[in-house]
Amino acid sequence: MSRESRGLGILPWLVAGWLAALLLAPLVGSHSLDPTAVFGGDATTATIFWQLRLPRVLLALLAGGALSVAGLSYQTLFRNDLAEPYTLGVAVGAALGAVLAIRFGLQEVLGLPAVGAASFVGALAASSVVYGLAHRRRGGGGSTLLLAGIAVSLSATAVILFVQYSSDSTQTYRMVRWTMGGLAVVGYREVLWLLPWVVAGCGLLVTLRRELNLLLTGEELAASRGVDLGRLQRWVLGGASAMVGALVAVAGPIGFVGLMVPHILRRWVGHDHLRLIPACWLAGGAFLVVCDTAARLVLAPAELPVGIVTALLGGPFFLWLIFTDRGR
Repeated sequence: MSRESRGLGILPWLVAGWLAALLLAPLVGSHSLDPTAVFGGDATTATIFWQLRLPRVLLALLAGGALSVAGLSYQTLFRNDLAEPYTLGVAVGAALGAVLAIRFGLQEVLGLPAVGAASFVGALAASSVVYGLAHRRRGGGGSTLLLAGIAVSLSATAVILFVQYSSDSTQTYRMVRWTMGGLAVVGYREVLWLLPWVVAGCGLLVTLRRELNLLLTGEELAASRGVDLGRLQRWVLGGASAMVGALVAVAGPIGFVGLMVPHILRRWVGHDHLRLIPACWLAGGAFLVVCDTAARLVLAPAELPVGIVTALLGGPFFLWLIFTDRGR
């Protein structure tokens, strides 16, 4: 069976896994919920399900899908399987914005929570700085963007550490806790905030699928076939970074999802972005729901930040990459 045929065959399984995560995960937690009680008139159980569990699962589905699709677009743009939102400095820029908002005690900006608004602005600012630095060099390509992203990420991390060191203990705790990432929400405000960004970002990348496919053959060959590399870089960076910034604004930075999911799926689905983008969105969402469910159960009744779970998986995944790809 060819990889293309196998890729089409795996999509129904990803849809089934996504639906299973949506239907089953809200029932699982430190106290499991009985579906008959949810729909049978038990007010307390119904409130837990509809106002706490279900919004959290929906946020995880959107966040995991957004991180995976953004990671896929960065990996294609840089032609580097180790690229993800952290590599570009987008997530770290968002974290810097949130840390500054906490440090200066900001509460609201234009009616929005200050931490979320500042993190969103920080993500877009980091993306703009990376693009500007890369294009100060004539013909800045994927490798230049990647190096600029690493430089911005390291610089933003240094500023975060300085701000944490100069803050009081309460502020430092809030900063550290926020940078661990989390999906605990009440109601659907965060879900409704993130939804249009994810739809717009994924839709944009789907429309750019032909250019992304050609870019896999190399910049020179893609340009010879009519791909405007500068335009493609601007659209991919802008769309993916806005999507990641909106996510980090509500959930904090969650690492390694955008690295692991696209890399694994590329082996099964192939390299055609028409299939790979929806596959990453489905698998990334289901994967983050599983990670968040584990985070809610491992220290129950306390909850572990989901960013810790994904980071614990990220280290072994790097080792797996080293040993399985050693001969390439």
